[in-house]
Amino acid sequence: MQFPRRRSPEQQGRHTPNLWPVWLVAPVSLILVAVLAYGLYHGVDTFLTAENPSKKPVSGQDNVKTTVTALTLVGAVLAGLYAYRKQLLDEGASHRADATQLAERYTKAAEQLGHDQAAVRLAGVYAMARLADDWEEQRRVCVDVLCAYLRMPYETDTAAEGYMKGEREVRLTIIRTIRDHLQDPAASTTWCGYDLDFTGAVFDGGDFSGVQLIGGMVSFGGAIFSGGIVDFSNAAFSGSRVNFNHTAFSGSRVSFMRVDLSGSRVTFNRANLSAGTIDFYRATLSGGMLDFNSAAFTGSRVNFNRATLSGSRVNFNRATLSGGMLDFNSAAFTGSRVNFNRATLSGSRVTFSQARFSSGTVSFDGAILSSGTVDFRRAIFSGATVTLDRATLTGGTVGFDGATFSGGTIDFSSAEITGGTLTFVSAELSGGTVGFDGATFSGGTVDFNGAEITGGTLTFEWATLSAGVVDFSLATFSGGVIGFSGAEITGGKLIFELVTLSGGTVEFSGAVFSTGTIDFRDAALGGSTLNFDGVRIDAACTVVWGPLPTIDANQP
Repeated sequence: MQFPRRRSPEQQGRHTPNLWPVWLVAPVSLILVAVLAYGLYHGVDTFLTAENPSKKPVSGQDNVKTTVTALTLVGAVLAGLYAYRKQLLDEGASHRADATQLAERYTKAAEQLGHDQAAVRLAGVYAMARLADDWEEQRRVCVDVLCAYLRMPYETDTAAEGYMKGEREVRLTIIRTIRDHLQDPAASTTWCGYDLDFTGAVFDGGDFSGVQLIGGMVSFGGAIFSGGIVDFSNAAFSGSRVNFNHTAFSGSRVSFMRVDLSGSRVTFNRANLSAGTIDFYRATLSGGMLDFNSAAFTGSRVNFNRATLSGSRVNFNRATLSGGMLDFNSAAFTGSRVNFNRATLSGSRVTFSQARFSSGTVSFDGAILSSGTVDFRRAIFSGATVTLDRATLTGGTVGFDGATFSGGTIDFSSAEITGGTLTFVSAELSGGTVGFDGATFSGGTVDFNGAEITGGTLTFEWATLSAGVVDFSLATFSGGVIGFSGAEITGGKLIFELVTLSGGTVEFSGAVFSTGTIDFRDAALGGSTLNFDGVRIDAACTVVWGPLPTIDANQP
């Protein structure tokens, strides 16, 4: 195995002392000593004379003794300065020797990483990691070498040509080594903040659990996750950018369980997810961004079960979902936006079952659903918006069965429904708005069977129904508004069979019924207002009133 050789790092010492030259320091020192001696001699004479109470003349011998004592002290100081200067020079030489030794260690570790035997390569991994700890100036270079090793061609099939025995353990050891150095940003040997480049690497396992990616760029672009478990659980991606663009997931389980993605951007743009699982169970995404734009889902499962998304954005724009599953079950959305704009769903299952939406938006604007399922079953809406504006539904199911609406908006404005099913079976609407304004129905079914509407607004204003079914059978209306104002019914069926209307308003003003069927058979009227002002009902339209029992408006 040939490991790519790179030029040895420059031999940098810790610091070479910046000392003044001896030819300058020596004469300056002599002059200073002479001036000091002269000053001391005359200064001592003046001092001793002033301190002599008998005013006797001070002897020259006393002056000399005092001056010699002072000069001795000065000499001691100069000797100390000389010793300090010599120490600095010795340290500089020692540091340069250290740098030479570190460079030699780098060369040896690189040679070990390129050895044919796995045991020697393992030794090279540990040697390079220890060198990174010891050599702060070239730590980034050492980290880059370990990342470069993972980018080298790697055969995972034991029967294939090019398979190297023991290579998997070497690679897993590198990953563990990187993980261990990304645990504590405050550690003196931390690798946090460094860019990590795994572009095109092959992963069949690896433990990155608990890593602290604080700033910097981590690239898995074009990598292949072909098997095993790659574990990022309990990691923190704070302010960093992590790139999985063009990555292929063909069998691995990649775990981001309980990961904190606050303030970061993690991208899976144009990734190919054909098998395996990407798991964001109980992940926290606050103020960050998670992108799967133009990704292809053909068999993988991406799990956001019980995740918390606040003030963040998750994008699946232009993604192709022909298989697999996106699972947001029991997730909590506050001020976040999840976008499936212009996505194509032809077989996948996207589920928000029991999710809680207090604010934010889930958008399928311009999406095409030909098969598969989008499931909001038993979800709780207290303020968010789900929009399928200009979406096209030709098959599959969009379900809100058992969902609770106390606020927010479900918007199908201008949607084109030619097939498939929209279900609100047993849903509860006490506030907010569900709107199909301007939608076109040429097939499929919209089913409110058994729904309970006590408030809010349900509107089909200016919608066109040329085929298909809108079914309110067994629904209960005790408040709110159901509006078909300006709607045009040219075919299909509008069914209110066995409906109980005890309050609120059903508004048909200005609607046109030219063909098709409107069925109020066995509906119970009492307390609700049905407004047919300006309605046009042509002879070709079938209106089934049947027996219309009247109920007490106060009847429970």
